[in-house]
Amino acid sequence: MAGVLDTVNQRTQLVGENRLELLLFRLNGKHLYGINVFKVKEILQCPKLTSMPYSSPVVRGVAHIRGGTIPILDLGLATGSSPMENIDQCFVIITEYNRRIQGFLVRGVERIVNMNWSDIQPPPKGLSNDNYLTAVCQVEKEMVEILDVEQILSEVAPTRQDISEGIVNDGVQENAKKHHILIVDDSSVARKQIKRCMEQVGFETTVLCDGREALNYLEGIVAEGKDITEVFSMVISDIEMPEMDGYTLTTAIRNDSRLQDLFILLHTSLSGVFNESMVKKVGADGFLAKFQPDELARLAIEAVQVQSE
Repeated sequence: MAGVLDTVNQRTQLVGENRLELLLFRLNGKHLYGINVFKVKEILQCPKLTSMPYSSPVVRGVAHIRGGTIPILDLGLATGSSPMENIDQCFVIITEYNRRIQGFLVRGVERIVNMNWSDIQPPPKGLSNDNYLTAVCQVEKEMVEILDVEQILSEVAPTRQDISEGIVNDGVQENAKKHHILIVDDSSVARKQIKRCMEQVGFETTVLCDGREALNYLEGIVAEGKDITEVFSMVISDIEMPEMDGYTLTTAIRNDSRLQDLFILLHTSLSGVFNESMVKKVGADGFLAKFQPDELARLAIEAVQVQSE
């Protein structure tokens, strides 16, 4: 376990090279799951938990860690399986998603593996809409299921979805109707959130699931001789995606003279200064730690206002 903890603290340099490292863990059964190491702040034996009345059953309690109070979510319960038993023998993975810190209760932590995003595949087609997978991959011939944490958190602790009053007026909506936005995200919850937000402003939207699909789509448009900036006013892209991540997608767009003038806003549950520096490095126009509907709306409105001037 000490080796895993050391690695969590040391290895973030692969971000931006279409690579990632997955922390592998197990719940109650034999299935192997993974989350991005860059989202992990700490791993520890499950501490004493204090129950919280009226909270979701998925929240097994709160723990007092490093001077703060952190909710601990049972990932077994969260994904429709049985609850963890003997939780004093379980582990907690402390993570940060969307500017919120929480712990995930798991049966055991395995190891960290170095992967290329091109080896991470979307979930198999035909799965029900209520599955909790955002991607899958193989590690030493064993299937690894990568959980859609945004979906889990949206069900346990829903966030505000609608834009506040006063941000959108008739003039903003009238201008927005002239603009088309491409949304790229592998999380079904995130896609719906962003689409809803943009359509509340008045934008037309097209939604795709990963960077490779988005790049192929954009290249197909310009191959027909169309001016891409007359088709789309903006690309709003997640960073973490199977096949091709948002950094690599941005780099590919900037390196293609037919696409390079597109306005690109990257958004991610990986918050922090590191991401902001990577955004500048790859040439994106903006960065937002998702999902904040008011902030997202303001950024999109400001971007198209500049384009309309």
